[in-house]
Amino acid sequence: MATVLICRRFPRLSRVTTFSTTAKCKAESGSNKSKQKKEENPETAITGTESAATIQLLNPLDYRVSYNPSGYAKSRAASQQHAARNNGQSLGDTFTSPGTAQVQHTFGTASSQALPPVRDALPKPKSNPVLEQTVSALLSAVQTKEEAEKEKREMHDSKEDPRMFQKGRPEYRSLSYDKFELIETLPLEEGDSILHSVAVCKGNESPETITDYFRKLSCLPVEQHAALVSELRFNTLCRCAVNNIRLFSTSDLIDILKACVRLVVPPTHSLLNACENEFCQRVWDMNLDQLLLVADCWRCLDRSVPSYLSILYSYANMHWKDLTLPQFVQLIYIIGEGRRSPADLTQKMESMILKYLDSFTLEEVGAVCLGLFKSLSGISDHIMRKIADRVSVQMEDMSTYALVNVLKMLRYTRMDHLPVMKELGKVIPARIPTINIQGIMHITLTCSSLHYFDEGILAAVAMSLPSKVTYCRSKDAAKFLWSFGCLDYEPPNEEEFYSSLIEQMHRKLHEFSKFPEHLLTGLLGLAFVKRFPEELIDYALRDEFVQKTRNSKYELKKDLFTLSKSVEIECPSYQGNRLPPQLYEEVTEMVLNFAEQEIYVRPEIVEAVSLLQSMLGGPEYVKNHMILPHTRSSDVEVHLAMDGHPIPFNLKDPIADKKLKDIGVSLTDELMTQLIKGRSNNQSPAEVENADETPSQGRGEEARTLRAGDRAALSGAPLIANARLQVEPKLERGLKAPPSLTLSQQPQGVKLAIQVSNRNHYCYCSKRLLGLHCLKRRQLRQLGYVVVELPFWEWFPLLKRTRLEKLSYLHYKVFDPALLSKAG
Repeated sequence: MATVLICRRFPRLSRVTTFSTTAKCKAESGSNKSKQKKEENPETAITGTESAATIQLLNPLDYRVSYNPSGYAKSRAASQQHAARNNGQSLGDTFTSPGTAQVQHTFGTASSQALPPVRDALPKPKSNPVLEQTVSALLSAVQTKEEAEKEKREMHDSKEDPRMFQKGRPEYRSLSYDKFELIETLPLEEGDSILHSVAVCKGNESPETITDYFRKLSCLPVEQHAALVSELRFNTLCRCAVNNIRLFSTSDLIDILKACVRLVVPPTHSLLNACENEFCQRVWDMNLDQLLLVADCWRCLDRSVPSYLSILYSYANMHWKDLTLPQFVQLIYIIGEGRRSPADLTQKMESMILKYLDSFTLEEVGAVCLGLFKSLSGISDHIMRKIADRVSVQMEDMSTYALVNVLKMLRYTRMDHLPVMKELGKVIPARIPTINIQGIMHITLTCSSLHYFDEGILAAVAMSLPSKVTYCRSKDAAKFLWSFGCLDYEPPNEEEFYSSLIEQMHRKLHEFSKFPEHLLTGLLGLAFVKRFPEELIDYALRDEFVQKTRNSKYELKKDLFTLSKSVEIECPSYQGNRLPPQLYEEVTEMVLNFAEQEIYVRPEIVEAVSLLQSMLGGPEYVKNHMILPHTRSSDVEVHLAMDGHPIPFNLKDPIADKKLKDIGVSLTDELMTQLIKGRSNNQSPAEVENADETPSQGRGEEARTLRAGDRAALSGAPLIANARLQVEPKLERGLKAPPSLTLSQQPQGVKLAIQVSNRNHYCYCSKRLLGLHCLKRRQLRQLGYVVVELPFWEWFPLLKRTRLEKLSYLHYKVFDPALLSKAG
């Protein structure tokens, strides 16, 4: 029977593959698990058409495409999630899916099994068109209301949201502009009368009258403001104010500025230019409340005033001891919105935070953290820990917005505050469905940045995200993909989660020209979990996009390198764009230079390499390098024959050459014989070592072992497994090669990639490997290496132990019988 190839697109799935008709039939009649997880796209079910967005993903080697997406569900309270886990159920099995198509599918299945045949069913009631229209209208109204509420909840007001702390104390009324202040609306007739007076007098009014006109006109109905600002007579009033700017009192000038805020005067307006210049002249004659109020008005007007802010910071620097709590918090807010940290104020700000920390409201704590975060202000670990200590015991009472701001600062300072993260895992999952998408992104990014894995948080995020995904900016989608990939977590609804985000990346493709770093961030996060969307990868590796990355403020060449090499190894069928060879060479050289200066010289790696060379027979048996430079970490490579003997392969190692040159050894006849024949007088290496060994008193076992290893390395005779370290009979059983290594006579060998890991390779306080290192080990295995790890929780304590103990440990790791079975 001829086999017909059918390419199927699975809506809402992130993987696409090709099935034969035979395989397709088997898939459709397969296990119950596949049937339970399969579902339709709700949008397709409703409209009867397939979604226009097409996602084509590469099928990496050794990956079995699973046509069984798990049930997708709304996220509920954290207590239900914990209950589901305690009952041994997955989160996907616990929740009810909201998808219309799934409901229809379930009902159809049930009806075919449990309901009577159609001919035996009760007669259908007659339809009532009026009732149907009424129900339809009510459903439509409810749906429209829900969508409006959801839209409102998802909208983030970058101007107003950071100002919520100002509602907590009455003192802020004199320090900030209150857009919600109740004012009496001015009748249109009176407004027209004022403009008529302006036109008649042509600028001859007194400063007090001009100020009064501005106050009153700003009280016109909001819908009249845009027309007023473009009105010729209003511009005449503005010219009058500019011409008399020096004659206004400071309070009158502030009132004019507040009127401009209320009227939404464009930030580049000539009146605002004159006001800024005048306020800069008057700073030293104003009090701090006035200075902060004016700065707040500039923020409301969206006008950049670096000169004014610089003078304000100088004033605050001179009077910092006199700052009240509200003044200090408002100052931090202004500093944050100005995106610049005054260096001379940093130390003083820390003192003020300590002074007022216990008196801050929780919203003020969030405002302080946001101001420090936005201005990239450095803050000591001591201060950040004090803030985190307070938040960890009051998190339940804290608004999500304020909490997210604290998390931003924790992320920025790389503060590993376990009580905060543990409390976050208790408080935040139940809130996730009510948090807007940007807040969820920052929570998720904090977990990944601090390498903190909490399944409850991540599962809640994954369950809520598909229904919110259309509100994701390109940055949000990229950070979600990066965070989940970094923590190597695939949620219960993984197919729905990943496919929805990849679809959003397609929708936001136009944004990546301006923000190329976001596309690479998202694609690397997907690569960590072995997902490679072909169209997006092809776009990221085309020459035009690569050129855009060169103009970015971030160094993106290494990210391009990692992505392209990963595709090359894991997706050999990929036919799209690739990086030019010269870029490969450029980045490889850059990475290797960094490794020589920062990685190869780390004590834990240097010690492992040195001991392995001594144990195996010399530098030619060990190579410390980057097998995969695109993964940016080193490997210690060792080759073993199938009989367990180490194989020399590092014959052109410049480091080894340099070491050999530095060894001043006299070439005696006996040594030449040893070098040529490998041993003298038919003695084993151990016998040679024992015959020549005359240790001085007091040096002990470790000294004898050291000299034995060194002599073996110099003699050129590798310390093979069954002869190694027999100077110490008590350890012979532990150090001798297992029988399985010596009995096998197969010609092929095994290449070991020894990983000297550290804490940064794992999630915080766990043995869960991070995504980049999962990717590296996966690719090493794919290239034929057997990965051997010296985990930091074993190797680091050994660094303080005796040389013999370290050699014994390395022998156990390298000559593990299971390694050869893996290679076979």
